[in-house]
Order: sequence, then structure tokens, then C-alpha cells
Amino acid sequence: MISARQLQALAREHGTPLFVVDHAQLRRNYAQFRRWLPQVQAYFAVKANSLPEIVRTLYQAGASFDVASWPEFEIVYENIRRMSAKKRQDWIWDKIIYAHPIKDVETLRRLDPYKPLVTFDNEEEIHKIARHAPHAGLCLRLKVANTGAMVELSSKFGADPGRAVDLILAAREAGLVVEGLSFHVGSQTTNFQNYAQAIQMAADVYKEARGRGYDKMNLLDIGGGFPAPYDGSVRPFRELGKVINHELDRHFAGQKVQILAEPGRFLVATACTLVAEVIGKAVRDDKLCYYINDGVYHTFSGIIFDHCKYPVKAFRKGPKRLCSVFGPTCDALDTLSLADELPETLQIGDLVYAENIGAYSHASSTRFNGFPPAKVAHINR
Repeated sequence: MISARQLQALAREHGTPLFVVDHAQLRRNYAQFRRWLPQVQAYFAVKANSLPEIVRTLYQAGASFDVASWPEFEIVYENIRRMSAKKRQDWIWDKIIYAHPIKDVETLRRLDPYKPLVTFDNEEEIHKIARHAPHAGLCLRLKVANTGAMVELSSKFGADPGRAVDLILAAREAGLVVEGLSFHVGSQTTNFQNYAQAIQMAADVYKEARGRGYDKMNLLDIGGGFPAPYDGSVRPFRELGKVINHELDRHFAGQKVQILAEPGRFLVATACTLVAEVIGKAVRDDKLCYYINDGVYHTFSGIIFDHCKYPVKAFRKGPKRLCSVFGPTCDALDTLSLADELPETLQIGDLVYAENIGAYSHASSTRFNGFPPAKVAHINR
């Protein structure tokens, strides 16, 4: 846990806004994932936070990686290539899955020499892969329930389970090998039954595939959605682990099926803190308003894109009142909160901070209005 004193010292040293990454917390989060899901190999979803330093720490802890773009593939490949004693073809599959069901032609051409594992969910993708990445192994993504997820994904991706085996056989006809199945129950999923239903569905597809003469599959990717403990409303991860382990044992025990997962938010959300500075103060319609030097176009982008809340807190003590907090740009959309409790005595230049801001935040920063992203500081590396 990063102390208030550490955060303020780092801000004085590096300036603000400052995105602080606690690598000890990254390792604790990864260890917790492995503790409660011991039969599942974690493929960190790089899109959640693509900082190379995070990739290296998680690789050293034992993680593999889920990438969804060529730049993400390069970040992972370049940062672990020198650390691996294996030849390229020996470690690509057990360390990287390209888990975007829709890939452009140029990306497929670039991926092909690496003989990657890639996902798909439709016939057009089969034809593209067969033509431009024939050395790839395939993983069919199923459409599953996303009930209760903070970010729903099933309307954009996933094959109808009723057509799953038809797609598997179509891939075989195209000269490709479907290595297994995948699904995603939606981001920040607090409805644990989504996982139970999805594992049951995958088991049914496995059974149907074998019944129709296809027995090449040997992996199941249970996707992401593992909820970060943003607040007390999120049930403990061990409870989700119990549900998933029970269903995996019930449907896949005794089978030679490798289980993968794509945790992103769960691994990085609680490992990062943002320190910012008060740059303005005003009273509007009898309400106290603070302006800080980071906002929704930068580290707080998760407010817009990820439906997340990051309460702004102050280091200064004093009587509190409900305040509005705004980012630094001239856009009215750049609103962080209309109801944060902050001391009414904050002054220009005072520091504030936001915790649990490691996922889908700094990774989505822009340079809108000319403001640069926050600087990054790494501790406990």
C-alpha cells in the first residue's frame, strides 16, 4: 500500500499529474488470482494498461498475455523476448493469445510468421485467417450472457452457440485447426452465474463437436470480467474462484483441456494511484467547484469509456462539503464528479489523489486541448 507521504513526495519529485504504479501490488494481485484459480493460467489483458514496466513485472510473476492489436503484440514480444530462453515459436502460444475476434488483413500477415493463437467468431474471419495467417491456431469465441457486467460485450462479439460446431467444421474445411473455445462474460462482472452458465455452454459445444467428429480442441479460455474491489459492494474474489473451480471440475475434470483466462482490470486497477493538483477554485450556484490538472481526456478517461467512478480525495484535512470536481480542459464533458466530499479549505496548488485507477485509464489518455498525459512513476519494482 502506497502511503500518503510517499505519494506527496513522488509528486514533489516528478510534478503533477502523476500516475503512480505499485509493482508490489501488481504481484499481490497476480498471486491472489493464482491462489483462488490454481488451474487457470492468467493471460493479462494488455489493453487494460499497456505500460511495458507492468508487462515485465507480470511476466516475471508468471503471467501470459492477451493482446488485441499489433502494437500490443509488439509491446509484449519485445519486453519478454530477451527474458525467455526458448525459441520464438516455443513460447508464443503459451505466453500470447491474440484475443480480438476481428483482425485486419495487415495484422494477420504480420502475425502469421509467429504461428499465433487467435480468436474468431464468424465465417468471414475464417476466410481471412486461412488466406493471410494460415499458420495460426484458432479459438472460437462464444456469445454468452453478460448480465450484471459494467461493460457489456456480447452484442459486439461472439458466435451463437447453436452455430459453434458448424463454424469449427468450416474452419477445418479451410485447412485450419480450432484449438479450443473462449468467451467473455463482460467487464467488471459481479454476477458470478455468468461464468457458470458460460462454462456449461462451452462444455456442451465440446460434447457436440466430439459427436460430430471433431476432437482437436484442448483449451478453454474463460475470458476476463473478473471484478476489481473498487468498493465494498464487490464480493470477495475467493467466492468467484469457488464458483469457477466447481464448474470447471464438474464439466472438464479428467479431460486434457488447458484453462486460460484474460484478467485485466483485476490485476492492475488497485495497483495505481493518480496524484493531481488543484489549479482552480470557484463557487457556482452556491456550490464549491475545484479544478484539477487531470481529467476525463487523460487518466480519468474510465469515467467516460469504462463507466467507472474514481472519488477524488485530499491530503489536506478539514471540514468537508459536497463539491464538483472538473478537469483542466475547456470542455464541459471534462467533469469528474458533482458530489465528491472534499475539504472546503483546499487552495490552489494543493494535492489531491484518486485510488484504484490502474485499469482503462492512463492507457486511454489523449492530448485533447493540448494537455499531455500524466507522468508515470514506478515503485517497489
